Amino acid sequence: MNEQLNLCNDEGRFSCDIRRGERTYSCELCNKAFSQQRNLITHQRIHKAERRYTCDMCNKAFSQKSSLITHQYIHTGERPFTCDVCNISLSRKSSLTIHQRIHTGERPYFCHVCKRAFSQKSSLITHQRIHSGERPYRCDVCNKAFSDKSSLITHQRIHTGERPYTCDMCNKAFSRKNSLTKHQRIHTGERPYKCVVCNRAFNQQSHLLSHERIHSG
Repeated sequence: MNEQLNLCNDEGRFSCDIRRGERTYSCELCNKAFSQQRNLITHQRIHKAERRYTCDMCNKAFSQKSSLITHQYIHTGERPFTCDVCNISLSRKSSLTIHQRIHTGERPYFCHVCKRAFSQKSSLITHQRIHSGERPYRCDVCNKAFSDKSSLITHQRIHTGERPYTCDMCNKAFSRKNSLTKHQRIHTGERPYKCVVCNRAFNQQSHLLSHERIHSG
């Protein structure tokens, strides 16, 4: 028994720490702690910018082998993670976890200001900029600032003239996806916005709002 205890105190310290859930290995740069030394070593590559694993197809380098494997799915087209509800396949396990929240309705990220909940941490971070007023994405042409990158990209099309969204029925092109969606209702006849008073339907929400003023006076 004493022999086993001594082993645990010396060479077996790794195993004991894991069983007790202790995190005895701390990063001296960010204080993040780990129960296993090998995990600390892997983590420290983030600070050292050490990228030992290189993709043999595009030469992009990674600090972890698992990141390289996930990256290589871009080249192979492999999607090994499948949703058991709708059978959609994804290349990342984290993407599958986020996707499955569509089915479960789970929203684990809460805004501490207004208590609004989100399924993705990135969506929460973007939302919180409404409260903070932070606009970290700036147009290098006109200096206008935005709270999220997608809004900046959309805005920059004003300067570039890019219209990446094309109607497959009349080939008219648009700079915004929602503009294409609205336009396509001309062809489909879809009118998803209905007046609750008279049941008249409209293809755009703005038209419904204008119509409702008739009833409100």
